[in-house]
Amino acid sequence: MKVLFYGTPEFALPTFAALLERHEVVAVVTQPDRPAHRGQKLTPPPVKVHAEAAGLTVLQPPRLRDPGWPERLREFGADVAVVVAFGQILSRAVLDAPRRGSINVHASLLPRYRGAAPIAWAIMRGERVTGITTFQMDEGMDTGAILLTASTPIGDEETAGGLAARLSPLGAEVLIDTLSRLDALTPTPQRHEDATMAPRLKKTDGDLDWTRPAREITDRIRGCNPWPGASTLAPAGPLRIWRARPLALAIDAAPGTLVGAGDTLAVAAGDGLVLPLEVQPESRRAVAWTEFLRGARLSAGARFVAP
Repeated sequence: MKVLFYGTPEFALPTFAALLERHEVVAVVTQPDRPAHRGQKLTPPPVKVHAEAAGLTVLQPPRLRDPGWPERLREFGADVAVVVAFGQILSRAVLDAPRRGSINVHASLLPRYRGAAPIAWAIMRGERVTGITTFQMDEGMDTGAILLTASTPIGDEETAGGLAARLSPLGAEVLIDTLSRLDALTPTPQRHEDATMAPRLKKTDGDLDWTRPAREITDRIRGCNPWPGASTLAPAGPLRIWRARPLALAIDAAPGTLVGAGDTLAVAAGDGLVLPLEVQPESRRAVAWTEFLRGARLSAGARFVAP
């Protein structure tokens, strides 16, 4: 099958690799190069790097809604387009450029968690199961009819980065299965009344509110790892918390207060305690919580507050 592939980040690479093995990829559409890393050097997206290494035509339109793109895409003669974390809303004309339309690989069990950050929001909202959905794309935000799904549990301490690393190869498997069964599959309309949204993350989504229950706080910490990071203000300055564990202990202390928890200190939440495991002071490397406590010389009664 001739496939036009749309994708940008690392998450899209397993599906791209699987398509290269089993189908003919006629061209790749990805986002423009952007400044990245400490020096803000112009950096190509991961999909572009792998596509060029495979000798494929790479297109990087700033806006696929600009005139002329549907006609140019039709010239590749694709049977179908496969879209994985591309990063732009596609018009009807672009979606219909391939003979059999466009299929999206989405990292949630639709209609839940439509949008740009389904993995992070599923974790932050306390979900214990997620998965992959392939669907026939329409002009809405992840609203098209479902083709196939596959579910997987979310680990109690799994981060958004860790979950993405598991979901990306699962997405490749589901997509290849979808294409192999495309003639036999009957697209199932989504129940739009059951939809939830997963908007693009902002830096402030990582700000910690210690008045919330401990489980909710640790879910937010996991969902914001690796970006934007969960943030609080410690006595010595801003602090990122990368990993933590809830403790179901009844403590009479104001939220954000450091209290004794066995041989260490934990942070009082609105309900229970949060035991940080890995933290990062501003402009320093990430360290274990015990190492941070030694260096910061904190004791019970110290307060953490919202950034």
